Amino acid sequence: MKVSERQLERFPIYLKYLLSMRDSGLLTISSPMIANALSFSEEQVRKDLQVVSMNNGKPKTGRDINEVIHDIQCFLGYDKYTNACIVGVGHLGSALINYQGFRDFGLNIVCGFDSSNKVVGSKINDVEVFSIYQLANKIEELHIEVAILVTPSNVAQDVTNKLVNAGIKGIWNFVPIHLNVNNDVVVENINMASSFAVLQHKLKTKGE
Repeated sequence: MKVSERQLERFPIYLKYLLSMRDSGLLTISSPMIANALSFSEEQVRKDLQVVSMNNGKPKTGRDINEVIHDIQCFLGYDKYTNACIVGVGHLGSALINYQGFRDFGLNIVCGFDSSNKVVGSKINDVEVFSIYQLANKIEELHIEVAILVTPSNVAQDVTNKLVNAGIKGIWNFVPIHLNVNNDVVVENINMASSFAVLQHKLKTKGE
């Protein structure tokens, strides 16, 4: 079944809510309950859950919350860890290494890479920072599949080329530039400037 990008964006929201409900002691969950809590339509929730689960639940009682959590985690690949590296260990890169929430959705930060002698050889949250010149060897040695790119813009493409040549197939790009890669490499761009522009526009027009 084909899944839209909008649907993919909703599944982590469902998962976060379901985990919080399970932690509060809830055993079953219904589509109307999810829809009401997250301000989605009931039809939208039902259609989304049908994508990840064959179990439609029971009338009045709903679905087993652990089953729904498991189905979403498996669908998103959160049930197994993906090794990743941070490339560019400045303020943002360091913050990303320190963020514990990545493990909740199956992302395991195993190392960082940088060109600065100030950080190379150090550890951040028990994650070692290697020289950028060790990139190819460490990617193979540590079985790294995803690179989180947080470098300065002027070196981002050159670093991307090195990552691709080292075998990286997925790049989470926090650098506000377009990256040129082969068709077999997936790039997900996180443009904070664009996101903030949307926020500002919504704030500006909220009272109009």
